[in-house]
Amino acid sequence: MKKILISFLLVIPVWGFAQSYQVNLQGQKQIGMAGAGTGVAMDEAAVFFNPGAVTFLKQNGIQGGVSPIFLKSAFNEAGTDRVERNKNKVPTPLQLYAVFGSPENRLRFGLGVYTPFGGAMHWDENWSGKYTVTSLDLQAIYIQPTLSLKITDNIGIGAGLVYSMGKVDLKRAVPITLNNGQSATAQLKGDAHDFGWNAGLYVKTVSGVSIGITHRSQVTASVKDGDAIFDVPGALASGFPTKFNANLPLPATSSIGFGFYPSQKTTIALDVNWVHWNKYKELAFEYDNNQRVENTKSPRNYHDAATFRLGVENQTTAKIALRAGIGYALTPVSKGYVTPEVPDANRLLLSAGVGYKPTERLGVDFSFLYENVVARTEANIETGLNGTFKTVAYIPGVAISYKF
Repeated sequence: MKKILISFLLVIPVWGFAQSYQVNLQGQKQIGMAGAGTGVAMDEAAVFFNPGAVTFLKQNGIQGGVSPIFLKSAFNEAGTDRVERNKNKVPTPLQLYAVFGSPENRLRFGLGVYTPFGGAMHWDENWSGKYTVTSLDLQAIYIQPTLSLKITDNIGIGAGLVYSMGKVDLKRAVPITLNNGQSATAQLKGDAHDFGWNAGLYVKTVSGVSIGITHRSQVTASVKDGDAIFDVPGALASGFPTKFNANLPLPATSSIGFGFYPSQKTTIALDVNWVHWNKYKELAFEYDNNQRVENTKSPRNYHDAATFRLGVENQTTAKIALRAGIGYALTPVSKGYVTPEVPDANRLLLSAGVGYKPTERLGVDFSFLYENVVARTEANIETGLNGTFKTVAYIPGVAISYKF
């Protein structure tokens, strides 16, 4: 009995929309350019993309945006013709940015609130993988106050302190039958509050090309005294935990980006992101009651992975800007570790966007991102779940900005 119950709590599931559980939806202009923005000073979202570029922004401003994610994931269990699909659940990562300080001064200030990790995955309560997960809601919101300093007319540096607020709510079935014939269930709920940082260098070269280098630190999301809720027969309830502790690395990202300006109206952005997933070697759980559920250490064995992004913006008229982009993200999930919470694989990114300025101060930006995750057939080495996953994501977005 104890070994059976251990198996369903081996891993905290997470789902994202770039690589594994990372979410790259931090600025509507940049999303329209496949997420490229490290090497260009476009708008207030530079607080996230490159703090060193903030001091090069020509105006102060504030903007807010949202990007609802419409996720379609399907699973075909090996040896069957049955295709099971996730339920419709729409997470809405948000972006809020503001930049202050005189553009004539060398020191500028910024503030960012954004969602770099998280997601939602909901399956039918009786699907074939119900003992691995039935539903998940995960969110990490970062708050980042930022300083940006123009060292020379062509070089800027910047850094920001990150305060992370995380939440997780996981449900899955337990291999115990209730009196009503349904499977028992387990739910893990918890919060995490942690710190990190974001720093960047921005350079305008004599050739006109701009270069950005950034590093966003790892944040270790630590859930302490989270709620472990078990719906099991009353005679067994006293043997199950009520609290748990766990750590989840929200990995560091190093990026280099370039900005090219073939004309006054056209900007081309090229980014390479390197995500330090190798820190995610295992996930450990500790419980307050170990009679039926032992403390566990589950190997993840992720490896570092890169994403390549290319985007273009054309200021078509004084009021309208058009954007497009393409990218390719390599998966960090090794063979044998694919799960229904992270049915991750290499993915193609295609994007488009449009910006409209009805006045000199007011702007509205729209974006659309399509992510096509390569179909992947895997047998998980821990749970034994064996089959083929196929996922696509449709992500529209909108932001309103005001310059002052």
